Amino acid sequence: MMERHCHQRRKHAIRQRFFTSLAVVLLGFASMGATSSRAQDWTAQREGMVAEIRADVVATRSYIGKGSLQPEVFTVLGRVPRHLFVPAEVQPDAYENRPLPIGFGQTISQPYIVALMTDLLTPGPEDMILEVGTGSGYQAAVLAELVGQVHTIEIIPELARQAEKRFARLGVANIQVRQGDGYFGWPDAGPFDGIIVTAAADHVPPPLVRQLKEGGRMVIPVGHRFSVQQLLLITKDNDGTLQTRQILPVRFVPLTGEH
Repeated sequence: MMERHCHQRRKHAIRQRFFTSLAVVLLGFASMGATSSRAQDWTAQREGMVAEIRADVVATRSYIGKGSLQPEVFTVLGRVPRHLFVPAEVQPDAYENRPLPIGFGQTISQPYIVALMTDLLTPGPEDMILEVGTGSGYQAAVLAELVGQVHTIEIIPELARQAEKRFARLGVANIQVRQGDGYFGWPDAGPFDGIIVTAAADHVPPPLVRQLKEGGRMVIPVGHRFSVQQLLLITKDNDGTLQTRQILPVRFVPLTGEH
């Protein structure tokens, strides 16, 4: 009787191990399915976002002077994971075509504006770009896909640290982050092929003009803080002369600092 009882216990233990292993396998498949589903959902949302940006470009063609942007810009926006550049509480809204809060009174720019400002720089694969106002790092990550090197400055220490960690986690190696006042640029890294400013100044900062290469472009919102500003495209001719073009009305958080 004892031997029979032991045999039954062994059979029960084997059966329990089998069902436990099966449950683990099934849970693994379910987890893989959920991960795949989420990834597909983000992809679909990015595609929807890009479609909205295309529509906005057409709607604003009288301002920007064209009905489409460079194809490469759309491709990159369809690839960069914007949901990883926003706080967890707003991730469900990551691919809506609007600004979102990222803390410290700052926002991640509307995707349409990111696309437009990127396009206005006419980025090339060998270009070195300066960004003033890192924020969450999304604009820099978009540019990093299109140019050789991005230098980005953020005045808020915690945002600068978060962005640097985010770039490292995503394996983006061609972005350099500095914490500091972007009004003064990054003189020891310039001159730059392009400069992009993602906060509004009440005038064009002279240090940034000096750090722009001849033939280079600067995109910057200019106007009074907390009011409608004008997005400007500034080009520097080969003789150092500046040409300024108003693109469209925008609203950005103010450029802060001791200036």
